[in-house]
Amino acid sequence: MESKPILKKNFSRTFLSFIWKNIPIVTVVLVTALVIFPLSKKISAQKADLAEKQSHQMKVAKALTNVITMKMLPGMVMEKISLPGVAKPWISLRAASEVKGKIVTKKINQGTRVQKGDILAVIDKRDYKNNYDSAMASYETALTTEKRFTALSKKQFVTQSQLDDAEARVKTTKAAMDTAKLNLSRCTIRSPMEGMVDRVYIEIGDFLSVGDPVATILQIDRLKIEVGIPESDVAAVRKLTNFDMTIDALEGQAYTGKYHYLFKTADSMARLYNLEIEVDNPNHLILPDMFARVTIIKNHDPQGLAVPIYALVTVNKETGVFVEKESRVHFRPVTTGFLDGWKTQIQNGLLPGENVVVVGHKIIEDGETVNVTKTILKMEELTQ
Repeated sequence: MESKPILKKNFSRTFLSFIWKNIPIVTVVLVTALVIFPLSKKISAQKADLAEKQSHQMKVAKALTNVITMKMLPGMVMEKISLPGVAKPWISLRAASEVKGKIVTKKINQGTRVQKGDILAVIDKRDYKNNYDSAMASYETALTTEKRFTALSKKQFVTQSQLDDAEARVKTTKAAMDTAKLNLSRCTIRSPMEGMVDRVYIEIGDFLSVGDPVATILQIDRLKIEVGIPESDVAAVRKLTNFDMTIDALEGQAYTGKYHYLFKTADSMARLYNLEIEVDNPNHLILPDMFARVTIIKNHDPQGLAVPIYALVTVNKETGVFVEKESRVHFRPVTTGFLDGWKTQIQNGLLPGENVVVVGHKIIEDGETVNVTKTILKMEELTQ
């Protein structure tokens, strides 16, 4: 019974001795715990406060995103292509000699305005005049012989065969006389049409053979603008009657032309169908072979809605735009149509009067509150 108190007493002594020996270590542990616990609690509080401030700042920054919107107003939207063309004379004719001979008269120069039938040049007529006189004399002799044989045949002084020969001789000499007369007239070379003399190939004293060129005459009061049309655009061109164009050499002066003719076969190399457009040119400002830029309208929507191509965004694999209302933006899927330069037609998804974000749309999200700095009616206002 006495052993238990003794053990208890010994344990107490041992424990007190252990505590006494380790007081410095215990003191350090207690002090460290008292210092670290409040400090860690303070740090955690600071972290939470900092996170809350950062979250608030991000929300504030999001709310202050500046954007520019454009009001959707119905108007003309057109799909246009611009193709190069070349001006050609309405008619270009090369007057040529129909008989051979020496030029004795020249009545034209380059740039001379001529009417149909005006004399361009004259070939020496003397040989042709002699041929005509000889042919005419032969014809008159044959005609006299025919009349005499006709009278004699009634009295049976000539046979029918002799009368037939006389009649044939009349026809032969008449044809020879007509040919001689025609060749004589061809010595005077006349303009085949009204127009402008562009090139002159003769001088007085030149000897011409049949077919040698005398002058090139152009009709440029109206012109043909030739444009190569790709196969994919032929159907659209057939529906058009008027075409707008500019002439590069005339500082981009604008003209309007009318549909004239679309070739039924394509150029074998370029695979283009030539379209001829008629253009009035009363002042002759447009010269042949000048380059033109022709605008062809493939599609148009008189009351269409359109947005800049770059205003389109993709969200969840859908193409659309951000629509702003009361400073809040929402993603709106849209159906696009044809292109009009930097704009694209919107077939479905937008209504007239709605505001579409056109600047700042790349850094906003659906449902975000934004700061609308400006609302425009057309994109040109961005540069003003």
